[in-house]
Amino acid sequence: MRRLHQWQFITALVSVLAILFSVPSAASSLVGDVDADGCVSSADARLALRAAVKLEPIFPGDAAFRAADYDGDGSITSADARLILRASVGLEPPRRTEGSKSEELTLTIGNTIVAVVWEDNESVSVLKELVKEKPLTIQASMYGGFEQVGPLGTSLPANDAQTVTQPGDIVLYAGDRIVVFYGSNSWAYTRLGHITDRTAAQLKDLLGSGDVTLTLSVE
Repeated sequence: MRRLHQWQFITALVSVLAILFSVPSAASSLVGDVDADGCVSSADARLALRAAVKLEPIFPGDAAFRAADYDGDGSITSADARLILRASVGLEPPRRTEGSKSEELTLTIGNTIVAVVWEDNESVSVLKELVKEKPLTIQASMYGGFEQVGPLGTSLPANDAQTVTQPGDIVLYAGDRIVVFYGSNSWAYTRLGHITDRTAAQLKDLLGSGDVTLTLSVE
């Protein structure tokens, strides 16, 4: 009996430690990005729900707490988990945490801010510097039934490679044009990033119904 109790204690201790070390320590400026991986997903909603029922040790003042407290009421509840889940499928717009000074490159399509994971390359670095002081508004046009393309007004460093694009991909074309895909194409491009909070169907609704305005800014 004593050995059984010891085994139960060890099992419980391992479970507690697994929970304690499951919370990310990295910070994200994106509200809802509890695991700080750069996008809002159903995994973040799960973490928030676990925190709401005290299965995740997320404390006020932690970056994860600010990300999980989606409605900003100072507590993490099942309502926050629901909002994060909605955000993960594009039913809530992406937002930045208050006081964020990350100066992230932001893409707005029409009036819709989309979550983007940007490439770590020279093209994106130069683009970020270009729009740091003043947002760049681009009048994009539909082309081929699978993309929106617009002029940047200047040339960026390019490292073109033959690429098969997917919905959500953002690329540099010919060094001076930005392309956002809602379909697929194969050509020589320089990758810039990928939209993470919209499905292929949602991207087609957003980009496939006529010309759009793209706005690049640093926030």
